[in-house]
Amino acid sequence: MGCGRVGTGLAKELEAAGHSVAIIDQNREAFRRLGPDFQGRTIAGVGFDKDILLEAGIENAGAFAAVSNGDNSNILAARVARETYNVSNVVARIYDPERAEIYQRLGIPTVATVLWTTDQIVRRLTPEGSRSEWRDASGLIELCEVSLHKNWFGKPISLIEEAAKVRVCLITRLGEGVIPNAHTVLQAGDLVHVTVEESRRASVDAILLAAPEGE
Repeated sequence: MGCGRVGTGLAKELEAAGHSVAIIDQNREAFRRLGPDFQGRTIAGVGFDKDILLEAGIENAGAFAAVSNGDNSNILAARVARETYNVSNVVARIYDPERAEIYQRLGIPTVATVLWTTDQIVRRLTPEGSRSEWRDASGLIELCEVSLHKNWFGKPISLIEEAAKVRVCLITRLGEGVIPNAHTVLQAGDLVHVTVEESRRASVDAILLAAPEGE
């Protein structure tokens, strides 16, 4: 929802990655930003209106991003997508960092404008493996944000470290960094950052994107 610079960039990047995209904006003229090569659907209307969302295909959506220029509209649309249509990956762009934290506590992942990058939002919409954030001079060791199967939430950090043979060095929880210990229990919405050998990233992704053994 929202076909400004942010929405346009997201739509193009997601489509280039092979995803089917529908974009909503109240102003039909905004769709010109997408250019002639955009193959997705464009729907003119209010992004939290259920009829508009249904026209955009919300019932089959795997992800929803609310990135218009209004905090209230973004949060309302994100909550409708999450709570009414059970969209699994939802993110809302919020200008006010304090309000962003409040909505994080309500279970709506948010990205405050001062922290925003297209890559951050794409990570939340398409959690398909690890993303490298830093590597040492040799290129052998990386700090990665990893995606987890939902069944890892509620489990202690030590279980992830044992199963994937990685070190969990940082959790981003409700917008704040937390240095975990072996007894720290993961909560839904946590972003998990691990140090891992570059050669093992694929095997680590395979382990963490699956449910823990025995479930």
